[in-house]
Amino acid sequence: MSGSEMRTAATAAAGAAYGLVPVDTTEDVRSRGAGAATQVAVLPVGSFEQHGPYLPLATDTLVACAIAREIAEAYPVHLLPPVTIACSHEHAAWPGTVSISSVTLHAVVRDIAASLRRSGVEALVLVNGHGGNYVLGNAVQESSARGERMALFPAPEDWEAARERSGVRTSLLTDMHAGEIETSILLHTHPELVRPGYESADFTADDRRHLLTLGMSAYTDSGVIGRPSLGSAEKGKELLASLADSFGAYFSLLTSRKPTSEKSPSPEKTWDSGDSGDSGTE
Repeated sequence: MSGSEMRTAATAAAGAAYGLVPVDTTEDVRSRGAGAATQVAVLPVGSFEQHGPYLPLATDTLVACAIAREIAEAYPVHLLPPVTIACSHEHAAWPGTVSISSVTLHAVVRDIAASLRRSGVEALVLVNGHGGNYVLGNAVQESSARGERMALFPAPEDWEAARERSGVRTSLLTDMHAGEIETSILLHTHPELVRPGYESADFTADDRRHLLTLGMSAYTDSGVIGRPSLGSAEKGKELLASLADSFGAYFSLLTSRKPTSEKSPSPEKTWDSGDSGDSGTE
């Protein structure tokens, strides 16, 4: 690699890092929370796993951070740095993939929530960028049962609304990994990280009933399951805008003075639907 190519790669890496780590000061957090009846923190949870030959290993983290930033621009929330390595065991056949156990991820989330409560932040939203982080749904279930305020976002219904609004043509079933949605979001937020090749990488495998037993390699050689060729920056922008709008119901529910054990009005029912932990993409 020449010197100029190395500088270009370094510039791209710096661009990817920008926005991943919040740059708030203590005073920023204090002033944002002043007068709020309930303070809400947003934690992006991604992964470090293969996304075919054209998207980076950090794709899920980049997607989770993009959604969380969109939320933070629209609502008075405390944006946290991301969890960058999570449960990607089904991708272990590909070099570069790194995982932690579900027990570890659960413990990390619980510790973060406890630390936030000690500092006066009562509610935590887990913005999940990786469909394999199933344990996040359990973490929310357990926290809610203890009377703590926690939510998992986006739910499948939020992804479906975003898919329809943005004009994404691939169904959520087909758009499983490194497909139209993830490619579109990165083309919008980090186009410098999307390498050539996504235009001809489409591959579908809708029947994946043995995925947890056999892993991704039983269903795809390239690591792609979806139709990335349909991705566009315009779709990525609309996907994020739709998700920010959907977050309004979650924010209203978490900041309500009403105890969480009471039944929520039907427009806010989407909070419970996130318990499945399915982010819509891998």
